[in-house]
Parts: sequence; structure tokens; C-alpha cells
Amino acid sequence: MEIRIIEKSKPWRWIDIKELLEYRELLLLLTLRDIKIKYAYTMVGVAWAVINPLFTLLILTFVFGTVAKIQVLGVPHAIFTLSGLLAWNYISTVMQEGGNSIVGAQNMISKIYFPRIIIPLTKVLGGLIDFIVTFLFLLILLPFYGFIPSSNIVYFPIFTLLIILTGSSIAIWLSALTIRFRDFQYVTPFIVRVGMYLTPIAYPASLVPEKFKTIFSINPLVGVIEGTRWCFIGGDFPLQELIFSVMTVLFLMFSGVLFFRNAERVIVDIL
Repeated sequence: MEIRIIEKSKPWRWIDIKELLEYRELLLLLTLRDIKIKYAYTMVGVAWAVINPLFTLLILTFVFGTVAKIQVLGVPHAIFTLSGLLAWNYISTVMQEGGNSIVGAQNMISKIYFPRIIIPLTKVLGGLIDFIVTFLFLLILLPFYGFIPSSNIVYFPIFTLLIILTGSSIAIWLSALTIRFRDFQYVTPFIVRVGMYLTPIAYPASLVPEKFKTIFSINPLVGVIEGTRWCFIGGDFPLQELIFSVMTVLFLMFSGVLFFRNAERVIVDIL
């Protein structure tokens, strides 16, 4: 039997990649468990992954497309909106589930040792089911409207990676903050609700008045969503927004991991 000696880690350390790889099977098992809990034991099952974006799409299309009659670059409003929801649904889901992940797993954390960062990462991987279903839904909707995707779609895998990194960085930060400040369990849903309207999902960022654009661009999801939409419907490449988004996401990832690792040292005592 292998004997493992666990020493108290130093503060502000980066992830031990070698140790994380040793626990890859645990990461996979916990991810599969979350997926089963989320879908297998519900009456509708995996159809929730379709119902959620479908109803959100119908509401946003009605409000912004039918009532407000917002012009969206000459493409069907449903396609414009769903291309924005593709990134938003994934990131918002990972934010909420990842933020509460550590608190929800406190019984397991207090009994056995494993890299604690695995817990929010399971939400990042589990959320890919919803992301894939929404992506397939978008692919079905494109020919339904007789819309041919832009040739920029070849860059979509790069933006998919950016979407995953964005969700991961925010989930790690929120999970670490929730360890110390339980109020974030209630703050996160509020941030998601407000963020949905402050992010250009059902309207183009170009409609934001010039005097508010600086504040509006602080939202790192603007570049992520505008870039993802560019892959499908073309238009002007959102270079400025993307540069800001990439820099912000990299900062959030780096600082989030360091903060999480520091909080991890006292996680059992706090929980």
C-alpha cells in the first residue's frame, strides 16, 4: 500500500499539475456523477438541456426582436440571439454551479484528501453537455432559416476554448470566495440575472451609446460573445473587445487559482 504524506502547502502556490493528473479518474467520476444527478434522475432528463435555451431564446427573441424590433446585422433575430446564448448559457451555468460547488461537497472534503480544485472543475466539464446541446440546436436552426454560416466558423474551436477558460476562471474565483464569504451563494444568481442584460446576447454591442461603451466594455463576456457570434454570422471582427476579454480571463484564471490555493489551506477548518 502506498503511503502518502500530506504536508501543509505554502500560501499562494500554483496548481500541482502532476498531482492533478494523478486524480484525473476522480475528476471524471465526479463529473459523471454530477451529470447523472442533473439529468438521469429527473422526469424530463437531458431534455432540460434543450428546454432551457429554447425558452430563453423565445423570450429574448420576443422582447428584443418583436417588441423592441432591434436590428441585428441583417440576420434572423433567433440566430443572432442563440449564437450569443451559446456562450452565455455555459458560462452562467458554470458560474452558479461552480460557485456553490465547494460548499456542496463539504462532507466529502472533510473526510478524504484530493486536490480541492477538482470540485469546481467538475462543474466546468459537466456544463459542456448543455454547451454541446445548444450548439447542435444552433446548427439545426441555421438551415431552418435558410442561413449559411460564415466561413469564420473554422475559428469556432478557438473561441470554444476561450469560453471554457472564461467559465473556469470565474467558477474558481467564486468557489474560493464562497468558502470565506457564504453570501456569494446568494450574490451569484443576482450577478447572473443582471449580467444577462448587460451582455450583448440579444442585441449588438454597437447599439450601446458611446458615453457608456467604456463601462460596458469592462464586462469580459462582451468580447467572448461577440467573437463567438462573429464565427457564425460574420461582420466586423471585435478585436478591441477580444483583446480586453483575453487579458481579463488570463488575469482571472491566474489570480483565481492562487486565491483558491490559498483558501484551500484552511478549507476544512472553515467548512
